[in-house]
Amino acid sequence: MTIEIEKMDLKELRELRAKLERAINSYEDRKRREALAAVEEAARTYGFNLADLTGGKTRRAGTVAPKYANPQDPTMTWTGRGRKPRWVQESLDSGKSLEDLQI
Repeated sequence: MTIEIEKMDLKELRELRAKLERAINSYEDRKRREALAAVEEAARTYGFNLADLTGGKTRRAGTVAPKYANPQDPTMTWTGRGRKPRWVQESLDSGKSLEDLQI
């Protein structure tokens, strides 16, 4: 599949960027789950579960304060971690930057 980027208009380029970001995020999530499953399997091989080896914690505890808020609905926030919420991606696609969404 060949994509002629030079012939695409701005809307098409932004749509392509959004698709790429979704594909990358999906790939990273899938690989993260595969890595976690492999680590859990390795722990079981040695007679442990992951919680035994991590002191009962398989993820970092605590919450992170939100860094970004939706200008149309300030109750919708995002910490800047993990997958971008739809409203963030739509704002980026419309030409705004993350700095424009900062709290």
